[in-house]
Amino acid sequence: MINILKKRIITCLDIKDGRVVKGINFLDLVDAGDPVVSARRYNEMGADELVFLDITATKEKRKTLIGLVQKVAKEVFIPLTVGGGIKSISEMNQILRAGADKISVNSAAVKNPALVSEGARTFGSQCIVGAVDAALQKNNKKGWDVYINGGSKKTALTLVKWVKELEELGAGEILLTSMNRDGTKEGFDIDMLKAVTNAVNIPVIASGGAGSIEDFIDVFTMTDVDAALAASIFHFGEVDMGELKQRLAKNNIPVRIQESSDCNE
Repeated sequence: MINILKKRIITCLDIKDGRVVKGINFLDLVDAGDPVVSARRYNEMGADELVFLDITATKEKRKTLIGLVQKVAKEVFIPLTVGGGIKSISEMNQILRAGADKISVNSAAVKNPALVSEGARTFGSQCIVGAVDAALQKNNKKGWDVYINGGSKKTALTLVKWVKELEELGAGEILLTSMNRDGTKEGFDIDMLKAVTNAVNIPVIASGGAGSIEDFIDVFTMTDVDAALAASIFHFGEVDMGELKQRLAKNNIPVRIQESSDCNE
């Protein structure tokens, strides 16, 4: 029997000063709750994975909050990805020992691409997530520029070329955030996601723009992404996880339903 891979729904905790925050286009951050309480709730509501991003660690030139990662990890029984300020194999090891299942690298990967390949060799590609923040090129708008430092610094990299390099370096999947759509609830950036999924053979996680159940249906039917990530619509109760998955299933999109006893999942 063919085992069809399920599409994943991922919730995200953007962390600043030990609290969950959310903004629009990476700006105007507002408080969205306690990360430990939020993690517990998402685990219970049936999220497939949880992403923990210490969004100011790189700009503040400090390490990820290990203690908070440990507290969050104790609350979840789903895969936990952690990112923010991780710049060495030693720090990756500390995060994994704290309870993370995967490490997300963004700015550090741009500054030191060898970190991706070394991490993949040390821990396995499945543990290394290449996180990419990208925005439309301002001049011709025919492509996307890559940004680092929490979206505050534009690099010389172009999106498609960079994701291909991340795959070659050994990243196991790509977490792609559209800065233009982040927090806008206008829907995922379909054009950007098509460009990236056509360029790489590793799983791609869509991030930025989710505002409704229809947006998830669109991203899974119009692109080849393996997962879709959202934050504010779950933080503020605008979309119910159970209803979302039921609607996806009714649209012939394979997802894990919490009540299911399917042994092939």
